[in-house]
Amino acid sequence: KDVQKESEPHVYLSKEEVKEKIQSYNSSVTDKLKMTLNANGIYTGFIKVQMELCRPITVQSSQSQGRCAHSNNETAFYLPDDCVNTLHISSTNTVREVIEALLKKFFVADNPAKFALYKRCHKEDQVYTCKLSDREHPLYLRLVAGPRTEMLSFVLREHETGEVMWEAFSIPELQNFLRILDKEENEQLQILKKRYAAYRDKLEEALGGVWKPG
Repeated sequence: KDVQKESEPHVYLSKEEVKEKIQSYNSSVTDKLKMTLNANGIYTGFIKVQMELCRPITVQSSQSQGRCAHSNNETAFYLPDDCVNTLHISSTNTVREVIEALLKKFFVADNPAKFALYKRCHKEDQVYTCKLSDREHPLYLRLVAGPRTEMLSFVLREHETGEVMWEAFSIPELQNFLRILDKEENEQLQILKKRYAAYRDKLEEALGGVWKPG
């Protein structure tokens, strides 16, 4: 289970320190996703973000796939737990901009304010997670941690607000959620009916064998 961790203070690097760290970073990269330092001091590179969403997302129906329910031109469906997306960003991009870029890449129509970006770190046999503020810069965090995702990875989740704030969702979104729940309820009901029907048949067969004259 993830252990929550407080945000660490930002350490500002000089241009020369950034250059040295990028050279060290690129020498350790194994997937060709290297960083590039521009003349103006801004650097670009790649981050990978795992999508860990518990609730359905709303997308344009023409772009949707998987288990879904339709409403006009929008569709709500669940993303698979192992969904990972790679983004090319710059050192000036903030967490909020990264979230917006992720949602745009998936054609997600939901309000970006519903989501939060977390960093996940492995340290001393523990897994720590920390919610990033909207003003932090993910590529800087990637540079400082190095390219190894076991040292640092990024996760997109819904905001942890205790209870779901249903008033933040639109009417079409809520209607789609109800359709998905109805579908899942019906599927589970059919599974239970088949299971108990098979159980009843076995009981009747066993009773027939016990009471069979002979």
